[in-house]
Amino acid sequence: MKPRSLTLPALVALTALLGLAHLPAQAIGRLADVTIVDRDTGATLPVHYARGEYWVAGRPGARYAITVRNRLGERVLAVPSVDGVNVLSGETAAWDQRGYVFSPYERYQITGWRKSDSQVAAFEFSHIANSYAARTGRPAHVGVIGVALFCEQLPLPQPAPAITPEPYSQRRDNGLGLGRLREEPASPAAAGAAGAPAAPAPSAEAESSARSQSADSVAKAAPMPSAKLGTAHGQRETSVVTHTSFTRLQEQPNEIISIRYDSRENLIASGVIREPIARPYVPPVPRAFPQSDNLSYVPDPR
Repeated sequence: MKPRSLTLPALVALTALLGLAHLPAQAIGRLADVTIVDRDTGATLPVHYARGEYWVAGRPGARYAITVRNRLGERVLAVPSVDGVNVLSGETAAWDQRGYVFSPYERYQITGWRKSDSQVAAFEFSHIANSYAARTGRPAHVGVIGVALFCEQLPLPQPAPAITPEPYSQRRDNGLGLGRLREEPASPAAAGAAGAPAAPAPSAEAESSARSQSADSVAKAAPMPSAKLGTAHGQRETSVVTHTSFTRLQEQPNEIISIRYDSRENLIASGVIREPIARPYVPPVPRAFPQSDNLSYVPDPR
């Protein structure tokens, strides 16, 4: 049996609809917009694309959130992972595990490791040794945030029941019977079923934002100046969810979003972030007669 998924409060959906006009420019995704937000500053972290992958720079000690906004007019299931760990169950992450169900166009911030239906332990950028994955013996995948998105298997529309016409011999022969028979609509159930449009089939195209690149095409980077960044198991916070059911359209995700992260210093050292080259200061050339070199002519009238 598939594990039941979590749904988000209706108030969150209302807040999302009010904020649709102000979408972040750093969103990644096709079925949903995914961004990483520094909760201490409120800033959306800029996304850097390098070597076929998306990267963000985190601040050590800062709390952060994974913001997901459903772009579809139907429900989607988002299975989130941090450092290779499912953020709801604590298991080593896999596609078939539990996730969050998003209503059409809903926006929500995933702020921590889920501890219960009402609490999470905050996501916090930290030294890799203090990351939740490393402290639970799984440091191999520290430094990556993932969201696997699934479209929903919608129920098929019921066919309209066949309408059996009344035998002609039983009609009242008053000159109006045949006309009345043609004008009478079908029963409400039949009319509704016949007029109901078929549910649109959501896209089943799988997509991954992480692309591989051969090692010989990657420029040699400088050594890392500091330890790798991970995600710690932070303070408990209130975060309420409820349970719902969700039937996936297919076994594999319709889209996978992968975002790598590390400290800004490490991303600069590895060549992910390219800082502008500072030009050396060139002092002015001394002149023997500085005032005489400045020739003056007739100025324009004002």
